[in-house]
Amino acid sequence: MATTVLRPTASLRIMRHAPWRSPADQPGYARPTLLVITVLAAVLYTWGIEHSQYHTFYATAARSMTESWKAFFYGSFDPGNSITLDKLPGFLWPQALSARLFGFHPWALVLPQVLEGVAGLLVLHRVVNRWAGAHAALIADAAFLVTPVAVGLFRTAVEDPAFTLCVLLAAEATQRAAVHGRLRPLVAAGVWVGVGFQAKMLEAWAVLPALALVYLVSAPVTLRKRLAHLALSAVVMTAVSASWMLAVTLVPAKDRPYVDGTTNNSAFSMVVGYNFLNRFSSLGISAASTGSVSATQGGGAGGHGQASLSIAGAGGAVSHRGGFDGSTGASGAQGVRNSGGRALGPAAGSGPGAGSGFRAGGGWGGGQNGWSKMFGASLASQTGWLYPMGAFACVCGLLWRRGKPRTDRSRAGFVLWGTWLATYFLVFSAGSVGGHTYYMGVIAVPLAALTGAGVVLLWRAYRAGGPRAWALPGAVAATAAWSAYVADRFPSFLPWLAPVVGLLGLAAVVLLVLARTVRAASGGRLALVGLVVSLVAMLIAPSAWAAQVLRPSYRDSGMGAVGPSGMTRGHGSVRSAGRPGGRVSWAGGTERRRVAGTDGARGLGDLGDFSDPAGTGDFADAVGSGGFGGPNADGQLTASQRKLLAYTSARRGSATYVFATASWSGAAPYILATGAHVLPLGGFSGRVPFPSTAQFRQLVDSGKLKYVVLGGTGRGGGGMFGEAGGTAAGAQITAWVQSSCRRIPNAAYGVASSFISSPAGGRSGARATEQALYQCRPGR
Repeated sequence: MATTVLRPTASLRIMRHAPWRSPADQPGYARPTLLVITVLAAVLYTWGIEHSQYHTFYATAARSMTESWKAFFYGSFDPGNSITLDKLPGFLWPQALSARLFGFHPWALVLPQVLEGVAGLLVLHRVVNRWAGAHAALIADAAFLVTPVAVGLFRTAVEDPAFTLCVLLAAEATQRAAVHGRLRPLVAAGVWVGVGFQAKMLEAWAVLPALALVYLVSAPVTLRKRLAHLALSAVVMTAVSASWMLAVTLVPAKDRPYVDGTTNNSAFSMVVGYNFLNRFSSLGISAASTGSVSATQGGGAGGHGQASLSIAGAGGAVSHRGGFDGSTGASGAQGVRNSGGRALGPAAGSGPGAGSGFRAGGGWGGGQNGWSKMFGASLASQTGWLYPMGAFACVCGLLWRRGKPRTDRSRAGFVLWGTWLATYFLVFSAGSVGGHTYYMGVIAVPLAALTGAGVVLLWRAYRAGGPRAWALPGAVAATAAWSAYVADRFPSFLPWLAPVVGLLGLAAVVLLVLARTVRAASGGRLALVGLVVSLVAMLIAPSAWAAQVLRPSYRDSGMGAVGPSGMTRGHGSVRSAGRPGGRVSWAGGTERRRVAGTDGARGLGDLGDFSDPAGTGDFADAVGSGGFGGPNADGQLTASQRKLLAYTSARRGSATYVFATASWSGAAPYILATGAHVLPLGGFSGRVPFPSTAQFRQLVDSGKLKYVVLGGTGRGGGGMFGEAGGTAAGAQITAWVQSSCRRIPNAAYGVASSFISSPAGGRSGARATEQALYQCRPGR
């Protein structure tokens, strides 16, 4: 019988390939350190995930997408496939699949983002390791790990986690293509950009200058071949990017949902006009001619929550209205406004860690407007701690590699990450952010990569001596000073942090300077200590922010922010800067903040500006029924909602829809909780002309719709985020329902009092707008 003998070299090769063992060309601690960082990332991304709440607008669509594969493909907002999301649905596909696999729970929707975050960290390590070595990769991993926005991003059920992973994979593929001048990985990069387009649309294309420039200047093949390769990759990328839009366009309108965000039912209008041109409305750019709802028309916006902000009951809303870019609005008073225009009071931004305020009428504090927004406290505290080191690394890396061969890999890496950072920095500076902190995840990636490679580059120059040796102390001093400045913007949050950062930065610089002036042996030890202290000085402040994810009061805002960050907003999120106490049922994420009432004592949580005349508590139920979280943010219906749904369901007969609502926020609780076929009017913005008056009456005449819920918006009908009156079609539908349909008494479905909001804050003589259920019959 033959016997197989394992040779020692074979056994050694197997052991070296174990996941906890470092490759032969790396230090022995490299792989274990990477595993520790990866585990820490998973812990931060999943901490408290079992207490997640729904990001209501997206979660409602995800629930609908689990009801049928047609809704899954189109990204339908409602199970009846009447209207889509106002985004491409690619980012929700993993969430819907996870919900199908594990059941529909908040944590099941967050889980795909956790996996995308861990995968993104590993891809970043691979790219930086191949470019600048193991030490640079580990520093980059650590920098990315402690960047607050990265922690918040990958625990938030939004578009950017999938998008960030896709552009990282595209960068990795481009890097491989540039090393050997190969076409296949470059085409793969085009595919990944196209997949990222399905998650974030045209923002995915902003990475193209970086990818194209790297291949064009460094691939070791002729210029003609480089251009041909880039052209072919661009064709593939365009085909993948446009695939969903083309598929929707080729399907007859009657056989698919209406495309939200548009006036012409076109997927291209939704992508190009509504979600791209509208982002730059502050520059005077209008999307009106593209067939999309235009921000310059005073209506909806591609960024959720940027046209107005509301808390709605089933058909009811309390809103604060402002311009798309957060720079225009109707009010100068601070605070939140109800649907009648009365201020509910200033946002409570004076609590611990308050770094900035909240301006009514669309203006948001915290430096999230204008060209300087990236340096404002609210964004810099989430993503910008390492700006100086990133700048030093990019400038030194490019200048010091002058005269090297065109194919120099080190310079190519600085070109890649420097161009990536500059492009997205410029895009976000010019466009609208409006509280969507998670947009900054794509900024955190190149900053981390440049920090890792920059520290190694500057350290080598420091050890080599000469004028370049002083670049490291300079970069450390600038980064520590900037970090101390940002931390000092939040004086009530960890007040010791800014002084500690300053002292550590000073100590690091002193050690590095002293190490250059003493004898070799002592100088080497001092230099190493100085390097360690430098890393601590640069990373301690963002680490303090990221660690707040472990504290429920600071965990996240639903908009990707962790720790104190200033106000953020969007689909279900409003957050006071670092205010740990006094929760209010507002945010779609786990963190809900108190907003002071008009009397300075009561807040929205006290319901001080609303009335429950009968004192039954039905009104308190109704407050939580909106699209902004609240008591039903875990997907449970309130008592009054269950009664309404039971009444209409029992009498629905063969109708397609249980009932129609005046806005998506009125439909969301019922879809989230039960998957009920509820028809929302007006799309996300409330200005989408769907259904038209004729279409609505056809639904009634054909028996597909019997019940309609109106009211709560102050003027009847209208959308949650649009103008109070919504579209002309919405006003006509409201008028027709009120004149032609029979109102069902509240007592008929067991609700003692309906949702009543006072446009004047409950003052005497104000006209209240009441939620009402109507029954419509064919032929009226």
